[in-house]
Amino acid sequence: MAVTIYYEQDCDSSIIQNAKVAVIGYGSQGHAHALNLMDSGVDVRVGLREGSSSWAKAEEAGLKVTTMDEAAEEADLIMMLVPDELQPKIYKAHIEAHLKPGNTLAFAHGFNIHYGYIVAPEGVNVIMCAPKGPGHIVRRQYTEGSGVPCLACVAQDATGTAWDLALSYAWGVGGARSGIIKATFKEETEEDLFGEQAVLCGGLVELVKAGFETLTEAGYPPELAYFECYHEMKMIVDLMYESGIHFMNYSISNTAEYGEYYAGPKVINEQSREAMKLILERIQNGEFAREFVADCENGHKWLLEQREAINGHEIEQTGEKIRSMFSWIKKD
Repeated sequence: MAVTIYYEQDCDSSIIQNAKVAVIGYGSQGHAHALNLMDSGVDVRVGLREGSSSWAKAEEAGLKVTTMDEAAEEADLIMMLVPDELQPKIYKAHIEAHLKPGNTLAFAHGFNIHYGYIVAPEGVNVIMCAPKGPGHIVRRQYTEGSGVPCLACVAQDATGTAWDLALSYAWGVGGARSGIIKATFKEETEEDLFGEQAVLCGGLVELVKAGFETLTEAGYPPELAYFECYHEMKMIVDLMYESGIHFMNYSISNTAEYGEYYAGPKVINEQSREAMKLILERIQNGEFAREFVADCENGHKWLLEQREAINGHEIEQTGEKIRSMFSWIKKD
């Protein structure tokens, strides 16, 4: 199914420039949205809890900073950019009472709207602008004169102008420079979660770990296993990102390409595809969302256990040692 892509000439920049925008949160996405909007001539303020460590950072960047309640009361458009698990409580405590007919509630991910953890009043627009990249890249690309592609969605059009507003907001954060893709909250939420779990984060990390463990258990030095299964991964992905799989295959040896066609389907096979279908089904039926929310309410017990386990894995210890040799990698 073809998608529609919009660019700068398709957006009315005056819509967002004539709006009062509140960005709730100043993390990865929050700082990027707020700064890009400010530089696009938008009347933007950042809403934070009193005593937030981000308050001074936002002010030093030249932004107006207020409490979340004050920001929501002042704004026509409220963009929720705190973590998914915090949004429902923050919405109930600081946002809901300030919403007026004709206001717009905006998101960068559809989780809470799609699964019903936040339900906006009927007279309020509900839109999404989801840049397809982490916040520091969204900001960097904007300052360099480019932009990160965005998904734009409308879940509730109370005013009849929600779509034009979504396009204008995406223009304000730089998305129209590279393309705004029209989607739905359902599509964005379910595809985003699936991509993270099955490929980008879950699938990739387990594939790297499995390759590393296979080599080290067979007696190969962990340092060499790290280079072969972890370090060189970025080079391969960069080639694919720049010009596609065909360019990556052109750039590697015939030996490597032959091995790709032979071994790839043995690792990612029909059993893997069935597992992916189950992952997608859990996302579609809300099972994943319910489990995630339950773990959040339990103090992130399961999440923190898994985080501790991966942080202590031999591949991470080896990687830290190897990366210390690389002068070009920023030490943070």
